[in-house]
Amino acid sequence: MGGGVRILVAFLALAVAGYGVTRCAAQLRQDYYAAVCPDVESIVRAAVSKKVQETPVTVGATVRLFFHDCFVEGCDASVIVVSSGNNTAEKDHPNNLSLAGDGFDTVIKAKAAVDAVPQCTNQVSCADILVMATRDVIALAGGPSYAVELGRLDGLSSTATSVDGKLPPPSFNLDQLTSLFAANNLSQTDMIALSAAHTVGFAHCGTFASRIQPAAVDPTMDAGYASQLQAACPAGVDPNIALELDPVTPHAFDNQYFVNLQKGMGLLTSDQVLYSDDRSRPTVDAWAANSSDFELAFVAAMTNLGRVGVKTDPSQGNIRRDCAVLN
Repeated sequence: MGGGVRILVAFLALAVAGYGVTRCAAQLRQDYYAAVCPDVESIVRAAVSKKVQETPVTVGATVRLFFHDCFVEGCDASVIVVSSGNNTAEKDHPNNLSLAGDGFDTVIKAKAAVDAVPQCTNQVSCADILVMATRDVIALAGGPSYAVELGRLDGLSSTATSVDGKLPPPSFNLDQLTSLFAANNLSQTDMIALSAAHTVGFAHCGTFASRIQPAAVDPTMDAGYASQLQAACPAGVDPNIALELDPVTPHAFDNQYFVNLQKGMGLLTSDQVLYSDDRSRPTVDAWAANSSDFELAFVAAMTNLGRVGVKTDPSQGNIRRDCAVLN
């Protein structure tokens, strides 16, 4: 096959793949449930508000659950499925074991609240409930409230092996982060904006232990911050001990994440690299200085994330009766 033909074939393959992604995303719409469950958003919001009031860590847990779901098999709630006797599900993959139970519980409770309304019973997908719940916890923590696209179906499978290589480890550099996000049709700007979800939530000592070794503290980390982390996570401590990702405003969804990076107070390597790398630093500086611009970029990035791998055809998915169990 000649070089020109190979290029043409490759271009057509990309065009077809891109068309499929666009076509599915185009089928999502904000008023998807208007006819079958018109009050779905207020029902979900009420359930989520109650959960956050009871357990504030729900905010970070739900946001992280959404990200882990979309990056593996697309936004299809497959991460919520529990393992069965003959199948190890996504949530039991080592990279998902640190997901907090409160994120799962938020979706389960919101689904129960929706299904308790006769008109809405078994009409709303778990995938869409997770999208709505994520938006709601962000708003409840002081972040932007935005319209969400709906119409996703729940995935028909959930396997631990499908997680391999799909989620960014905390050690990733800018090129690795950019490449992984690009594989999900997300730009570098989307990646930087979505990284700011680390303005809420926790990370375990084991995920940043290598950065705070007394004999070799990561030079991109502020010395005082490193000392605080060493005291909280001394050598030999349980690696599952968790610390807040944002030490300044840990319960607020704001642009403090970027201010922290400017001060060398990004907890993970993959956080701090956004400032230490000259290519992404201007974006960090811009959003540290202007919270409105950050919020606009974050909403755009969340909308793009919510389109990743969506399933809208009945051959690809269904509406799960129980979010944790395949129909």
